[in-house]
Amino acid sequence: MNNYIPANQLLGDVLNSADEEHNIMDEPTNAPSRDGLGAQELVIHEKVVEKIRTIFDPEIPVNIYELGLIYDIAVNHLGEVYVRMTLTSPACPVAGTLPIEVETKIASIPEVTDCTVELVWEPTYSMEMMSEIARLQLGLM
Repeated sequence: MNNYIPANQLLGDVLNSADEEHNIMDEPTNAPSRDGLGAQELVIHEKVVEKIRTIFDPEIPVNIYELGLIYDIAVNHLGEVYVRMTLTSPACPVAGTLPIEVETKIASIPEVTDCTVELVWEPTYSMEMMSEIARLQLGLM
């Protein structure tokens, strides 16, 4: 896929964001940034995040976005989406199915022309990657 905004440019310090339209309490600490996206890409990005928020870890009653399992979301002007994600553990029982579920749900978005989900293990997942809402839901705050 060509014309991607590099994933490292998509990551931003969400906690220091001054964006008033976006409640930063709802974001994992490593949430992908929307900076640098055009209007079309931004719409797709938001729809991708909405879809991802409907996917839950079967062992934890929190969606995978709030858990901080999504490291990168890259969208280009052609509607191609690339997601880099992890799991809470390499031994996670849904390692073979969760990335497929993410890809399938994102591919169902009408504006998405192609979707690739990459499962990565670096950086290693930690509970610090969760959003404040996830921590509250799990009684960690």
